[in-house]
Amino acid sequence: MIYRDFYKQSIENPELFWGEQASKLTWFKPPKRVLSKDDKDYYRWFEDGKLNISYLCIDKHIEDGFGEQNAIIYDSPVTNTKEFITFNQLKKEVSKLAGGLQSLGLKKSDTAIIYMPMIPQAMYAMLACARIGVIHSVVFGGFAPHELAIRIDDCKPKAIITASNGIEIDRMIPYKPFVDEAIEQSEFKPEKVVIFDRKQGVDIPKKGYDVDYEQLVNNSEEAIPVEVESTHPLYILYTSGTTGKPKGIIRDSGGYATALKFSMKYVYDVEEGDIYWAASDVGWVVG
Repeated sequence: MIYRDFYKQSIENPELFWGEQASKLTWFKPPKRVLSKDDKDYYRWFEDGKLNISYLCIDKHIEDGFGEQNAIIYDSPVTNTKEFITFNQLKKEVSKLAGGLQSLGLKKSDTAIIYMPMIPQAMYAMLACARIGVIHSVVFGGFAPHELAIRIDDCKPKAIITASNGIEIDRMIPYKPFVDEAIEQSEFKPEKVVIFDRKQGVDIPKKGYDVDYEQLVNNSEEAIPVEVESTHPLYILYTSGTTGKPKGIIRDSGGYATALKFSMKYVYDVEEGDIYWAASDVGWVVG
């Protein structure tokens, strides 16, 4: 189909167009309705469908025979490290972290804040939350405690997942003191703080709510993907707050998955076997 016809169909019959795009995903329960409205007149995409983003990002590729293919190439010029992570390895890391979060009491529709630098564990955390239906909110690593506290009070996370530190060129940025101070400032108090120690000589202040990331993963069973409604929130991402208090933008699961798959194919022209370079911080919208 040429672009002009493709575009025309999306404008003249959007439900047919996006229904066809949604059918290219693997659903636990395929939707019969494409676009509808709730009782407040807000539009809802594929409201009767059920799926899981973590399954689509990991398990589906393994089932299709790509288990030993690289899912992530982590290349850090700051620490001079490179890591190749296959889909099989990714599934184990994500599933065990998801199981660990479940053991801490997190369940579908709970919220977790991810306050981490650009390391693989940040991706593991996002996918682990999605795997068990926990809504995640990624906050830019290194944000001041006051900014983190604002987001804690707004999204009310049951847990915060963080790391010992970030690195800016040639200096260490300890994260745990920022998290502790943010919790002191916030009215809402998360139950747990899961800390990944990067073992780079940074002191980690201890609190009663702390949980060691590696111990949690090593001692947990792998979690299976939880079916969530298409309209179930996947994540909350906050605006920068330049025009006032930061506003939480909620992305649903089914509409997001459909639009993302469409964008990767038709906007970015990504094909099987290609490598997609993601240089933006995970704390921002294109990360």
